[in-house]
Amino acid sequence: MVSAERLRLDEADTGRVPRRRWGPYLSERQWGTAREDCGSGDNTWSYFPHEQARSRAYRWGEDGLAGVSDGSQQPCLALGLWNGRDPILEERLLSLTNGEGNQGEDVRECSFYRDAAPTSSYLRMPYKYPKAEFPYADLIAVNAAPGKSDPGYELLDTGIFDQNRYFDAVVEYAKAAPEDLLIRPAAAGRRTGTAP
Repeated sequence: MVSAERLRLDEADTGRVPRRRWGPYLSERQWGTAREDCGSGDNTWSYFPHEQARSRAYRWGEDGLAGVSDGSQQPCLALGLWNGRDPILEERLLSLTNGEGNQGEDVRECSFYRDAAPTSSYLRMPYKYPKAEFPYADLIAVNAAPGKSDPGYELLDTGIFDQNRYFDAVVEYAKAAPEDLLIRPAAAGRRTGTAP
């Protein structure tokens, strides 16, 4: 018996149906990469910092949290979260530039790719979002401290998830056809009590 995904793959491979037109082609961190350096090249990784990512045009790509796009990134769809405490929307993953820590570009968030069909007919990504203000400054300051051989200071090390004070956010994508995309975001608090 041939599976439905095998049939979709055959359609995509032969070019009969553009099953791969939409997929997880959107970077979660385009900012702070060599691709976005428009300077003299002496400070490539710090040319485009996280603080500017929400208000500055990208040159070579886009980014977004748990996002999808067509192959040309025209258009892009991604998850945006706000817990009522953060100074910015959570729209892209925080990582560090090479000058900010001993593990440059290592993501400092808790996101997981759980399911993905080869044609992106189904995608699922859970994300752990703190109820308290996201510790951007703490992660950067501690990781920038001397001791390059020390293990990186991770989001779990900050205590932000202690006593289960976070949201389980999940975004699912399903395609009935190449241009028929269903997006289902959901969020549930892990601890009793209300929170925005």
